[in-house]
Amino acid sequence: MIPELALAVFPFLLLGCFLLYWAGSRHAYARRGTTEPGDPAAWDWHFFVPCRDEETVIATTVARLRDDFPRSHVWVIDDASDDRTGPIVAALAAEDPAVRLVSRRRPDARIGKGAALNAAYEALNAHLGDVDRSRVVVCVVDADGRLSPGAPAMVCGPDGFGDPETGGVQIGVRMRNVDDERPLPERGRLANAYARVLIRMQDAEFAVSNTGMQMLRRRTGSVGLGGNGQFTRLTALDRIAAAERRPWKQDALLEDYELGLQMRLAGYRVTHVPDTWVTQEALPHTRRFLTQRTRWAQGNIQCVRYAGRIIGSRHYRARGVLEAVYTFFQPIAHLAVLALTALLVFLLVTAATGTVLLAAWPLALALGVLSVLPFVLWGPVYRKEYAPDRSRLTGVLWGLALWLYAYHLFIVSTRGSVRLVRGRTGWAKTRRNAETGAGPTATEA
Repeated sequence: MIPELALAVFPFLLLGCFLLYWAGSRHAYARRGTTEPGDPAAWDWHFFVPCRDEETVIATTVARLRDDFPRSHVWVIDDASDDRTGPIVAALAAEDPAVRLVSRRRPDARIGKGAALNAAYEALNAHLGDVDRSRVVVCVVDADGRLSPGAPAMVCGPDGFGDPETGGVQIGVRMRNVDDERPLPERGRLANAYARVLIRMQDAEFAVSNTGMQMLRRRTGSVGLGGNGQFTRLTALDRIAAAERRPWKQDALLEDYELGLQMRLAGYRVTHVPDTWVTQEALPHTRRFLTQRTRWAQGNIQCVRYAGRIIGSRHYRARGVLEAVYTFFQPIAHLAVLALTALLVFLLVTAATGTVLLAAWPLALALGVLSVLPFVLWGPVYRKEYAPDRSRLTGVLWGLALWLYAYHLFIVSTRGSVRLVRGRTGWAKTRRNAETGAGPTATEA
């Protein structure tokens, strides 16, 4: 009787936590206010652009950063590229003194994005003279990233670095190729239709679902930093470096998120500004997409090591502790759901009596309905705010697609856990859409 009761209660307990988190995210998203801008001229801006084999995009990215933010400095970290990334940036640096190339070579190179960013941090320290380091802001931009022109003004306002307690600011992320009609020009109509849906789901995920989550974290005091559009105060990086020898963890798969954890543990405030964003290319290839998300899931599990420090930290409130622990254990919860689903299916198939069958099917139906609705409800919100020219029916269909899209979490959680058990913790670069080749690089397999 007790195992059967546990089997019935545990799925609803997991689902209850998910629904509570979703409701909090949805409410925080609906109640988000506008951001008051600051004066970017009062700050010293430095962009870190980590690169490995980025010859297809890096020149455009650097040129756009310099055009949109002429008072800034751009630090491009070439992490032992095999292509022409280094020479391209070197040529740009020869023409523009505000562009600087940080070259890394094996065996020190290609050991992770965190190590590349730490190299730029050391180069910046060597470059800076006698300046007010609390007025220096470092922004990490992916090699294909494009910041909205108003981003610096938004992040240095009262909600951001205008508050001296703020150490980090994360801005929104949008998918630049969301309206591309042929994301796979070499493929047929059906493949392109699937790729358009996959791209749209990534945009919806970041635009509404992830933004809602970040707005909830603003209330709990546990905002997460991302790898693209991550702004940090230099003095906050200095404090972490003094304690940890370097700001970014070199053995971390989620070096960006872990940096935010380190900042909050050091007493800094980390916040999210939804009124500005950075764009990037969504991945239209399933294999590349799953490779990227597997790394994220595995990095999420690695963050469990912070649970004890967070629980005992005076800088985390109780609700912040709960949110952080919930985030850490999401991949593990996905594995638990998979195991329970397999057990439930087994019971249904092998049920010896009609009683078990009658009891199990309503349970499965209730779990299914309750798990679908939260995703479906995000669809109309996304359509209304980001694609108002589309029909209401399209918004509902996008919501249903989001529900199906969310099942990738079970795949990547499983893959990430297997990689962790096997000791495979290497950092993998995700291949750009413009690069040739159908699959991931050797290090991604």
